[in-house]
Amino acid sequence: SREEVAYVTCTYRETGIEQPDFLATIDLNTRSCNYGQVIHHLPMPNLKDELHSSGWSAGSSCFEDCTRARKKLILPSLISSRVYVVDVGTQCNAPQLYKMIEPVDIFWKCDKGYLNVPHALPNGDVLIANMGDPAGNGKGGFIVLDGESFELKGNWEKDCEVPPTGHDFWFQPRHNVLISSAGLVLKRAGPAFNPADLHKGVFGRRLSVWNLSCRTLIQCFDLGEDSLPFSVRFLHNPNAAEGYVSCALSGVIYRFFKNEARCWSVEEVIRIPPKKVRGWILPEMPAFSAYILISKDDRYLYVSNWLHGDIRQYDISCTSKPRLVGQVFVGGSILRGGPVTVCRDEELKCQPEPLVIKCKRVQGGPYKMQLSLDGKRLYITNSFCSSWDKQFYPDLVREGSVMLQIDVDTKTGGLCVNKNFLVDFGKEPCGPALARDIHFPCGDCTT
Repeated sequence: SREEVAYVTCTYRETGIEQPDFLATIDLNTRSCNYGQVIHHLPMPNLKDELHSSGWSAGSSCFEDCTRARKKLILPSLISSRVYVVDVGTQCNAPQLYKMIEPVDIFWKCDKGYLNVPHALPNGDVLIANMGDPAGNGKGGFIVLDGESFELKGNWEKDCEVPPTGHDFWFQPRHNVLISSAGLVLKRAGPAFNPADLHKGVFGRRLSVWNLSCRTLIQCFDLGEDSLPFSVRFLHNPNAAEGYVSCALSGVIYRFFKNEARCWSVEEVIRIPPKKVRGWILPEMPAFSAYILISKDDRYLYVSNWLHGDIRQYDISCTSKPRLVGQVFVGGSILRGGPVTVCRDEELKCQPEPLVIKCKRVQGGPYKMQLSLDGKRLYITNSFCSSWDKQFYPDLVREGSVMLQIDVDTKTGGLCVNKNFLVDFGKEPCGPALARDIHFPCGDCTT
């Protein structure tokens, strides 16, 4: 079924606007007079949470039963470490707050904080990846919520060495495996990106492989100093023992897979080269490949490059040899006429033009993506983290995020920005907001 509603997490943290973060409900019904508009706001009861990632309380590998399964949306807070549970099942177009778990409970019970990605486990519980300890030092691992009551159960992993940092994860129950990425140390890198933090263990480098049923760490891959493995995706096929992880700072995308010895291996399959630049914080600008997703049919891999500003579509029919078949620029730091001059570029002949849709110039760079179930519409938002937005894209903080729609050629590949669609979070009643994660109640490609 076609998506008719989207839920988008939005934050006011670091924008100078003293308002709580909120969940925006977007009307995507093309027959509606409110198409492409925010039709409902659910403000959180606290300030400065930094809503970031979100996820459904019930996953489903086959999406025919999605309408039955997706009743609650889990909203962890990246900075406050609070967790909100939102009821979207009772009134689809007007979600209500159902439950709240306070940071102090998570600090005391789990010795964890800085919560990021939630996913529903096969047993119905909700797993949330954390990025640090209560003080903001790096600490990987997960906390668990009961899938019915949403009570905090405690830590997921057995008493074992947890990774030094955490960020994202994905799992494949038929292979009894969970794979998690590294992220960064928020106490150091959360307030801003500082080149002096490079080579000091602030930016993660490890990909961790866990036994899903035993909840223990079984393998680790070192993807290189300051590689910053962020976004992890298994193929959707429940029998597939392979997937991809994107490394934001190195611009490398690795394929992970079960090898002939029944152990896990990694191989580099995509490398997005940095650009030599003037007028920027470093002499080389990495792509900052912060987010990836895979189409439901496992045909295409999508990559968003938050600094370079492009979204890429790779044909992964041959999973070990992704083939670039679509690319579109929707902002970024290397636009023509901006403060940054590109001195050497292995890929582009000239700097891309700024994107203007419905008379609004799009600021920031692409980060979160969501793909329609039929694979034909890719939705994107353009805020990464409020403090980094303020550092790299001050105009984005001043003017607010957008949600864009990119039309996808699913036959041979190809991306094209839909110039008739724009959700402008710069026009929010309380002032310009920063928009992040996107989910559809009918099912989506990141659940």
